[in-house]
Amino acid sequence: MFKDLFRSKQKYVTVKPASVRREIPDGMWSKCTKCGQIIYNKELAGNLKVCHKCGFHFKLSALERVALTVDADSFVEFDSDLLTVNPLGFPGYEEKVKSGKNTTKLNEAILTGQARICGFPVVIGAMDFGFMGASMGSVVGEKVTRAFEFAIKRKLPVVMFCTSGGARMQEGIISLMQMVKTSAAVARFNEAGLLYISVLTNPTTGGVLASFASLADIVLAEPEAQIGFAGPRVIEETVHQKLPPGFQTSEFVLAHGMIDKIVERKNMRKTLGLLLSLHSKVSEVALGE
Repeated sequence: MFKDLFRSKQKYVTVKPASVRREIPDGMWSKCTKCGQIIYNKELAGNLKVCHKCGFHFKLSALERVALTVDADSFVEFDSDLLTVNPLGFPGYEEKVKSGKNTTKLNEAILTGQARICGFPVVIGAMDFGFMGASMGSVVGEKVTRAFEFAIKRKLPVVMFCTSGGARMQEGIISLMQMVKTSAAVARFNEAGLLYISVLTNPTTGGVLASFASLADIVLAEPEAQIGFAGPRVIEETVHQKLPPGFQTSEFVLAHGMIDKIVERKNMRKTLGLLLSLHSKVSEVALGE
């Protein structure tokens, strides 16, 4: 009996079976990239996918972007039948395209169409980073070009929500040609005297930024979006200099005159409506209406 008093006590650790421990289903919570806050997904969606603690803007899909921006039941999609092929026979390209389709429920990395924003008719485009990093291949370039051509014929303003990791390497020079193609389409649109508003979201880089994304009459951006042609690491290795803090953020490029205004997501639809309204009034005065 006495010996039991001095026997080392066993340490017990409560371990729940895996089936019990896993009380939170997958897809129920998200972690903020900026502040690390754990956010209930329904709460996040209710706040337009913006962190309620630090204001970080999570990525939106193209379908979500259009739904938040246009008037209810006003969107009519363009060119949904355009499909990507593998012109260079790049290994595994078809599988990546298929994965992008499954992730985004789109046939390509951009959704284009006609809609109304606060009652004003527009042609709208929204890129989806979930589709191969919203890289620009031949179909993306064609859809952007057709959207501007449609707008010229109907004399409509264009609103483009841009995001991209750059050109699509699987299509090689064909992808790079889309920079020229889309830039030429914007130039023709500009010659027609029509309004083009571009909204840069996180991230907007590479060939998309170097072409149609930065050629708008008015360039808006969401807060803290990465905006630049090449990545900071590549630039530092090229110029052999340390880049300043906040380099390539919306705030940095605004301070250096590259964009016109930073607009929080909750104010984006209202801001676009105001710009379209002002443009409409100016157009009426110019036409003597």
